[in-house]
Amino acid sequence: MKVLIFNGALERRENATSERLTRYLYEQLQKQGVVVTVFKMADSGIPLFDVSLQNTPKSVELMNHIFRDADVHIWITPLYHGSMTGVMKNCLDWLQYSANMPKPYLTGKLVGLMCWADGVQAMQGINAMDSVAKALRAWTAPLSIPIQRSELFNEEGEISDKYGKRVNMLIDLLLQSSFNRA
Repeated sequence: MKVLIFNGALERRENATSERLTRYLYEQLQKQGVVVTVFKMADSGIPLFDVSLQNTPKSVELMNHIFRDADVHIWITPLYHGSMTGVMKNCLDWLQYSANMPKPYLTGKLVGLMCWADGVQAMQGINAMDSVAKALRAWTAPLSIPIQRSELFNEEGEISDKYGKRVNMLIDLLLQSSFNRA
């Protein structure tokens, strides 16, 4: 089984929330024995979506292959003005490149959603990602994780027990559902 962690943040700092959460997800998924790929917006080179381009950028071709090859996705993003990051949405728009393929977009993929915010509005980002995932013909997990960032890490800087349990529950649900669908 192949799992994609899609990190929609533009942060590059090792101690950034997105990096720490990505590492935690990666470690937990590795323990399950699945193949894990991390796709970071900060390193992607994805250009602004432009339908008038004559040639598809190589970064877009690679992204389409990575996204369509994974069996399960986990999308993570900070909340930006009531939604996912703009670069994350722009990247997902480039899945239009697959429109004429036999299984376009994210047809039949299972997607888990996580969003963090400084306040309590992270569910808005999850709702935005949910709408886009469904428009791309993916199935979203019935469990998502809205995160209040001040509660995400414990005093040692590790994922708190509260959110660790939620993340592991989401991983178990995604993997079990994916195995049952195969």
